[in-house]
Amino acid sequence: MDILIVEDEPEIAQLIQLALEKEGFSCRVSRDGIHALQMFQEQPPDLIILDLMIPSLDGLEVCARVRQKPGAKDPYILMLTAKGEEIDRVIGLSTGADDYMVKPFSPRELVARVRALLRRSLRQGGQHQIYRTQHFIVDLEQRVVSRQLDSQLLETLELTTLEFNLLSTFVSNPGRVWNRTQLIDKLWGDNFFGDERVVDTHIARLRKKIEPDPANPTFVKTIVGVGYKFEDPTVL
Repeated sequence: MDILIVEDEPEIAQLIQLALEKEGFSCRVSRDGIHALQMFQEQPPDLIILDLMIPSLDGLEVCARVRQKPGAKDPYILMLTAKGEEIDRVIGLSTGADDYMVKPFSPRELVARVRALLRRSLRQGGQHQIYRTQHFIVDLEQRVVSRQLDSQLLETLELTTLEFNLLSTFVSNPGRVWNRTQLIDKLWGDNFFGDERVVDTHIARLRKKIEPDPANPTFVKTIVGVGYKFEDPTVL
């Protein structure tokens, strides 16, 4: 697994690199935001460890730009910061980060969180299966989602890894209402580290890509006081 470390403090960058390489990960290091984006474009990593306060472009901007460029590999993002205020954590998650750690941190915990994030991609597998609803076709093997525009025209949607996993969870369990804890367990497993509200962030991002009007969702409905439910008739 390839990990891009974006950290301007050499001692911390070296500490992270040594801890991860000791566990068998391949690491690259960038000291500033612009260089990090160049490295991302040249060779997209599996995961980015991203400091919030870095030169040229801060971590929030780097995170946002990475999420704006979906491709064959959509990396997980673990954000680091010396700030502990809740608002910084919420802003980081809403920008597209998958997890959040506050400095100072334990190298052992960092490695555990990296493993937990990378393990998510291994939870989707099995036989080739395609789910069809009235408006969507979800191909689990090819990891492709198409939206039916009319009786003959299909549009391929550009979804991140988490967005695809979230939508496939919904369509493979028609009519089920999911709370945050259940979605975290389904998508991330027992090793999830972070704020449960990250689920709301990914729901909002998914709605922006699949809903005609994200403010008034047709497909991903909020069940007040419970969680979320996907509504779109299954096509047999």
